[in-house]
Amino acid sequence: MINANGVKSLPLKNAPDHVLLDGEVYEYFNRHDYFSKIKLLENLRKHSTGCVVFQKSIKEEKGKYKTKTYYLHKLVAETFLSDFKTGNKTLVGTKNNNKLDCRKDNLIWRSRARASRQRKTTSKTGFTGVYRENQRYRAVISHKGKSMHLGMFDTAREAAEIYNRKSWELYGHEGKQNKFY
Repeated sequence: MINANGVKSLPLKNAPDHVLLDGEVYEYFNRHDYFSKIKLLENLRKHSTGCVVFQKSIKEEKGKYKTKTYYLHKLVAETFLSDFKTGNKTLVGTKNNNKLDCRKDNLIWRSRARASRQRKTTSKTGFTGVYRENQRYRAVISHKGKSMHLGMFDTAREAAEIYNRKSWELYGHEGKQNKFY
């Protein structure tokens, strides 16, 4: 059932989570000949990347199988937001960083560079662009394929704040900002 806001919440096959879709999108895939035949909406799964996918095994010649993976956010964007796919903006992401929210208003076409900047950090400090060196913290940011040293600081937070300022200066709202809790 589609709620009063026009949003459909669908359960995933392999996780206790639900994916959110616009009612219009739900109806489109539900009525689409091919997607309704393969039961796309009834067999959605959470991928190891956190994205919602439908996977189908296809038998090829010589008895081998190939797995076809449909990423739901990409299907929605290609079907309903293709006018916004321009130039180097060829990847689909979510505005609120919730990969289970596949509503049209939450999806955005973005460049590979922006997608890279939006990834979760792997730094042991917990902050993007901040690395511990001995008893101090180095702040670093990438710009036009080159690494820029932003300075050495006594705390990881100070380094993260400098990173945030430079990220805003270089990339504006498309830059990554460290969050402080």
